[in-house]
Amino acid sequence: MKGIILAGGSGTRLYPITLAVSKQLLPVYDKPMIYYPLSTLMQAGINEILIISTPVHLEMFKTLLGDGSNLGMKLDYKIQEKPVGLADAFRLGADFIGDDNVSLILGDNMIYGPGLENMLKDASSLKEGGVIFGYEVSDPTSYGVVEMDDNGTALSIEEKPENPKSNLAVPGLYFYDNNVVKIANEIKPSARGELEITDINKVYMQKGKLKVIPLGRGFAWFDTGTPDRLNDAADFVKAIELRQGTQIACLEEIAFKNGWITKDQTIAIAEKYKKTDYGKYIKKVVKDI
Repeated sequence: MKGIILAGGSGTRLYPITLAVSKQLLPVYDKPMIYYPLSTLMQAGINEILIISTPVHLEMFKTLLGDGSNLGMKLDYKIQEKPVGLADAFRLGADFIGDDNVSLILGDNMIYGPGLENMLKDASSLKEGGVIFGYEVSDPTSYGVVEMDDNGTALSIEEKPENPKSNLAVPGLYFYDNNVVKIANEIKPSARGELEITDINKVYMQKGKLKVIPLGRGFAWFDTGTPDRLNDAADFVKAIELRQGTQIACLEEIAFKNGWITKDQTIAIAEKYKKTDYGKYIKKVVKDI
């Protein structure tokens, strides 16, 4: 399976912070925002990833992440001229996806919780259909909402419904078989002129092939697209890291534990960050294994 991070848009909800920098490059406590969705795909075992961003910002991502070889990965990049909907990622990424299955995650989403890695690997091993996640919220009218049966099969999906059928919001993380490319090319723009990911999900749902994995108690999901949510995410990461002595979204730790880079390579990377707690943590990870 391959992965796509959609890191486009102009970040207008964060103006004036994002007038000169991509939202996905803003810090969430001690790391750039894009580290968090990137780490999610890495935990799913995905090491070929396409990053889609604007003509203005794409070079910044290349400067930050390079070609991924230092992490035993392959990172590609693609320009999205205008933000025309999430489903556009599969059109832009068609050549990159090829004949593989694919996961899409939004560049401003962060998910953290117990057993997440196993859930992600289960989702990435799908043979057919699609997999989305459900996160219980107090006000589902502000989100895309999914209703599922006792077997985890999606029954309905609605965007910001006035009378929601469940309290399960859909985070910006999706897993699909290769048919998603064809589906994305067949759907039409919505009333607001965008290619909606919900329309893709409905195609899979109508065939009974859309599974939902609920994220239960103990999970945290942040859409860091507003100042308050960005600050909430930073506070959460800080609390976890300082209290537990761990790092959330440490790319080098995940790559090392996945066997993508060697012990010596990991230590060499740690030297680059030796003046920071991040670098000290990477060294500790290698010592403890």
